[in-house]
Order: sequence, then C-alpha cells, then structure tokens
Amino acid sequence: MRILSYSQAIREAHAQLLARDSRVFLIGQGLWSPWYAGGSLENLDREFGRERLLDSPIAENAVTGLGIGAALAGMRPIVFHPRMDFLLLAMDALVNQAANWSYLFNERANVPLVVRAVINRGGQQGAQHSQALHALFMHIPGLKVVMPSTPADAKGLLIAAVDDPGPVLYIDDRWLYGDTGPVPEAMSATPIGQATVRRTGRDISLIGISWMAAQALKAAQELSAEGIDADVIDLRSLKPWDRQTVLASVRKTGRAVVVDPGWRTAGASAEIAATISEEAFDALRAPVARVALPDTPAPASAIEEKAYYPGAAEIAACARRLAKNAGVGLKAVGAT
Repeated sequence: MRILSYSQAIREAHAQLLARDSRVFLIGQGLWSPWYAGGSLENLDREFGRERLLDSPIAENAVTGLGIGAALAGMRPIVFHPRMDFLLLAMDALVNQAANWSYLFNERANVPLVVRAVINRGGQQGAQHSQALHALFMHIPGLKVVMPSTPADAKGLLIAAVDDPGPVLYIDDRWLYGDTGPVPEAMSATPIGQATVRRTGRDISLIGISWMAAQALKAAQELSAEGIDADVIDLRSLKPWDRQTVLASVRKTGRAVVVDPGWRTAGASAEIAATISEEAFDALRAPVARVALPDTPAPASAIEEKAYYPGAAEIAACARRLAKNAGVGLKAVGAT
C-alpha cells in the first residue's frame, strides 16, 4: 500500500474506472485544466482521450441533464462541478429527475450517475465560491451523498459511487487535497453508508464530516494529553448515514460533539444531533453539542476567514466544556 495525497487518490480512482469500463466518461468544466480540478484529473485527457473527458461550457443544468440521459441509456457518467456553489443551477435535474426516476418507474429505470462537486473554501473567495451545501442534498430521497476525509476513502468512495445503480453525489473538499495517507493499489470500494471509527475513546464522541472529521482527529489527539479520551467517528456518507455506529459510540461515552463543515441551522449536524437525542437520550450525560459554520455567508477577508471557519481548536474547546460539566479530565483542563 502506497502513500498518496487525497487529490492523487481521486485521480487514481478515475484512471482505474476509465480503464476498467468503457461506459465510464467524465463531463464538466475544466477537465483539461490541472488548476480547475486541483490535480485530481491531471493528464487523464491525454491518457484516455478527450472523447471520454468532455470539457464543457459553463452550463451546469444542461451538463447534469446530459449525464442523466447518458446514465439512463446505459453509460456510467461522472459529472464534474469544480465549485459546489454552482451545482445549485442543476437542482432541477438532480432533485426532480435523477433522484426520482427509479421510484417513478418501479426500479425499471435507474440512473447510475455520479455528480462530483468540490467545496472550495478559504483563499478569500467570498460568499459565492465557498459554500458547503451538502445538507441540501442530504434531504433528498433517492440521492446518495458521500464525503470522504482520507485519501483511501477518496478513492474507495468514488469507486463505490460509480458502481452504485443510482445517483450519487460525491463531495470532496479542496482543503483535503494535500493530505496524505495509505491507499490500496487495487480497486477496493468503500461501502456507502458505513462510517468508520478513526480513534476509540471512552469519554466523548466526536462525529465528523469530511474536512471536519480530520479536524476532529487532531482535536482528539490534543484532548488526550489533557486526560479526555475521545471516540472519533468519520461518517464518510451522509445519505444514508450510519446511525448504528454513531449511536453505539454515544451510548458508550454519554457525550457527543457533531462537527460539520456546513452551516449550523438545519444542517447535517442538526439532523445527527436530533437523532442522537431521540434514540440515545437515556445514555446522554450532557446535551449534544455542535461545531459548525455561523449562519452568515463566507467572508472575503483572510482575517475574517480565520474567525469564520472552525477547526481542531474549536472542536477541542467544545469537548472540554462538555467534559468539564461532566467531571471528566478536570485536573487536566485546569478546573478547580
């Protein structure tokens, strides 16, 4: 097993999928440009030909509709949206069409479509280029949503998404592209809907999504030095999400912090926190806490971005508050 970056793992998954199955093709903006895809599609057009990597005009709804039609005709399209913000222009195609076809035709007409959308936060890009909109799509029946946080899962979930008989929204985060980790050479799929435990602990459950799952692991390492032992759950999938793994962790620790790269109100963290409160209330020793974005658009100032985007420090601070209230690690965190 080699060490690859997150973006290299995505590229390898695309290359292996294209080599394995002639039905797989890519369409979207910037497929021929390493800058657009952050290296995750670099030189694939030279390796497989531009008839299989179709660099499209800026026409999100039309391109997504084309992908749906190709999927219905038996192809395995991957539609690439280099900025998730503009996937909103394809909401009709995704929500009214792709998500509903199987249900409307009693599973006799499936849409094996992958829509890859990138969260491009930070870098002073402002409100229209920085949005993490995964919670909108988590709401939609018939649409699966995956959000890998490691290079291995970046590869494995893309393979699983292409193999799935229905539409899958694959969301990657540019802040993860430089992260490295072991990645199997073989085409091994990461099961959709199955979370993983990144770290086991007894005092508190940190439940993370995408980049925030990686930050939760960093927070857990910091907390460990203070006598607070954290379970870290990486959800990996949001639709469906792995209730059993989350609830088992919370029932063990009695405390939970849900960490989400999106907005707080009506976000993914709200759904997960509500489920924990409904189904594991008897095990809770403290209220479920959340770390998410404030309910404001993203700023276009580097200084304001530092305050706007939470990370490991904010997760650790939230966990300390829960632990202090519950009498865990008091000496380590300076309580009297």
